[in-house]
Amino acid sequence: MPSRSRDDAGIVVPLRSFTLGKARLAPVLTESERAALARTMAERVVRAAGSLPVAIVSSADEVVTWARARGFDIVDDPGSLDAAARAGRTWAADRGLARYAIVHADLPLAESLAAIAADGAAPVAVIVPDHRDDGTPVLSLPTATPFDFAYGPDSAARHVAEAERRGLTVRIVRDPALAFDVDLADDLAALDALRPTPTP
Repeated sequence: MPSRSRDDAGIVVPLRSFTLGKARLAPVLTESERAALARTMAERVVRAAGSLPVAIVSSADEVVTWARARGFDIVDDPGSLDAAARAGRTWAADRGLARYAIVHADLPLAESLAAIAADGAAPVAVIVPDHRDDGTPVLSLPTATPFDFAYGPDSAARHVAEAERRGLTVRIVRDPALAFDVDLADDLAALDALRPTPTP
């Protein structure tokens, strides 16, 4: 079997803002701490993309500057997460990519996105539910298949139903590193326990 080109799949990261994000962490983190956390998590996510092309969906000056300095494509933020995902599909189609993955920017344990982006044009939806088995921090789809995104509470179940409606085979991936997103103070408290213990 021939090896795949690095451009068979792309990673789409919606990232509205560093400075205005994670408002629900305000009871435990200052604004500057929240911005630093958001940037650190985003760095982790884009490193996990490896050699795959990356598009950052944002209109925030600080995010655009950060993305441009790293050589990522930039897609204007259309105003909602569902619309950002649709814009990501358009970006992937315009680049001739067979597959794209919508990956949230708040995954502090992300190591690699290679496995969830490996299906190429196959009619497969790869869905990673979050650690609450509720949201969808990672969703990988073939670019050729239309898809109605439905982010928000219980989005994982809605995305499964939409994938099935579109005739896609659904693969649920229970990956603790990609499932753990940081939205609430409880998530920060749990994060240290979930980090791998360094080997001596």
